[in-house]
Amino acid sequence: MGPFYPLFMIVLIIGGVYFWHNIRPNINTRRNLSLLGKEAPMLTQDDITFRDLNKNGKLDPYEDPRRPMEERVEDLLRQMTLEEKAGMLFQTMIGMNKDGTILERTGMFPLPQTSDMIARRLMNHFNILEGSDPRHMAEWHNRIQKLAEQTRLGIPITISSDPRHAFSNNPLAGMMAGNFSQFPEPTGLAATRDVDLVQQFGDIARQEYLAVGIRLALHPMADLATEPRWCRVNGTFGEDADLSAQMTAAYIRGFQGETLGKDSVACMAKHFPGAGPQKDGEDAHFPYGREQVYPGDNFDNHLKPFEAAFEAGAAQIMPYYGMPVETPLEEVGFGFNKDVITGLLRGKYGFEGVVCTDWGLLTSLKVLGREVMPARAWGVEQLSRAERAQKVLDAGVDQFGGEACPEVIVELVHAGKVSEERIDQSIRRLLRDKFRLGLFDHPYLNIEAAEKIVGQPEFRKVGELTQRKSIVLLKNEKQTLPLKSGLKIYVENVKPEAISKFGQLVQDVAQADIAILRLNAPYEKRKGLMESFFHAGELDFKEPEKTRILNILNQLPTIVDIYLERPAVIPEIAEKSAALLGNFGANDDAVLDVIFGKFEPQGKLPFELPSSMDAVRKQKEDLPHDSENPLFPFGHGLCY
Repeated sequence: MGPFYPLFMIVLIIGGVYFWHNIRPNINTRRNLSLLGKEAPMLTQDDITFRDLNKNGKLDPYEDPRRPMEERVEDLLRQMTLEEKAGMLFQTMIGMNKDGTILERTGMFPLPQTSDMIARRLMNHFNILEGSDPRHMAEWHNRIQKLAEQTRLGIPITISSDPRHAFSNNPLAGMMAGNFSQFPEPTGLAATRDVDLVQQFGDIARQEYLAVGIRLALHPMADLATEPRWCRVNGTFGEDADLSAQMTAAYIRGFQGETLGKDSVACMAKHFPGAGPQKDGEDAHFPYGREQVYPGDNFDNHLKPFEAAFEAGAAQIMPYYGMPVETPLEEVGFGFNKDVITGLLRGKYGFEGVVCTDWGLLTSLKVLGREVMPARAWGVEQLSRAERAQKVLDAGVDQFGGEACPEVIVELVHAGKVSEERIDQSIRRLLRDKFRLGLFDHPYLNIEAAEKIVGQPEFRKVGELTQRKSIVLLKNEKQTLPLKSGLKIYVENVKPEAISKFGQLVQDVAQADIAILRLNAPYEKRKGLMESFFHAGELDFKEPEKTRILNILNQLPTIVDIYLERPAVIPEIAEKSAALLGNFGANDDAVLDVIFGKFEPQGKLPFELPSSMDAVRKQKEDLPHDSENPLFPFGHGLCY
């Protein structure tokens, strides 16, 4: 080997990396775009101007907004190939560039290129991840709709999203919020006990979603938080079935209106038949949390919020990953479970809308080529990807969430494992929602309107009010609150500019008249990339943090505000604090307005706060309100 060999190898490696990340995507993009045809021309026929989506020069029934929906569905279905039908059965994540251009270089996460999913895989349902400002989101939406228009039949894209309006310390939730108006988490909506306000929130979120092209809300969570250790409590309306039912219905009415139409955002209520009773509070995203249990024989109680969702007209339903054990149901994940989907959901409740699996039942999640989360195929782990897909379809599900492998469906049909008639049943349901939402007739957005609507002052004002109404005053010893202004105040996790409006900020506890601590509910730090995003495990503060907090409380009167992402076990903190508040996503100004009497507290706990971890362990996962001698019961909340 010559002296230049090491240098040659370095250049070769750098060149390979550059090719892989820059040149290769461009080649693939050009190849994908070559599969597309021309844009749909605007034609006039029979006194109507229409988009000629299949570019055949005539007005087809599916292009004619005057025709009955079912006629339009059947006309389009007759024209679709098996490959086009297969593409529609999949909904996965999609990203965008900050400048509103289409994302073709997907980075560390193994997402297919946008052009590949639309042009080659013929997919037209996508879950948008991190967005941008409203203008660029709207521009991006119009660009991908233009790509879809150039497919053979011009079937428009349906964009979905997880919640984007919660003010939260969760970095993922913060990433989603962006420019949208900010409200508390659903637990905070429930804490207001204000059904009209929750419907108003849904209506505001609907308008902001519409402005940037989001037409499907992957929420609400109608699950009951009967197991306090569960990491997804803050996405629910709490542990009480009746309260959750009221909130779920109001939420859906706000997003969808009385009927699903061109001004609606469709709701996918989740996670049927209720994901709350997770064994030991572990989550079914992970193999160790796959079991869902009913030691209190309380299965039916978890259905009540979904019954309210059906009555409110929820367009779509998502079953959870969980696998029921020691019940009459087959012990497989709910997305594979025919007893649950066909028997209970379709049969007992007569649900005719779209059923979409939770994300990743078929394929494991890999980051930089390394598996970070296995496929959530609980109870059917031994099945191949194609066999899992077949079982999902046999169960009665319509769409695969978080997946992008339509070739599997084509193979199943060609092998005679699944009939095309069965595929057509699901395509009809998916098409109906696209037609009802008006996507075939008006898929494009007004860019200027998006900038005016999203995060407008009126919407933000309602979000600020809701944050304040959701705050719960748990304790107020000797009428400590409301505080008077002008005190010397020691704070933790409060922005200096927020506290300066009320008093003098001091850095030393010994110099302060009073302390204000903003804390996050405790959780166990778990190993693993995905586990780090799920705050699970025990609910009490551990050493040395607990002693550090108590030392402050022992030195001077202290107001403690705790973000109740989950119920917290805080008996010592409750005892030593001068006043104690719980919030469910609230900014500093909202909390300080309550502390200093600018807004009187009125929130009520949507779940109880246990008195000890021993009491938590004795609870039954499926029962609400069953903690021994709770520190604060469900519904607790003081006023001044």
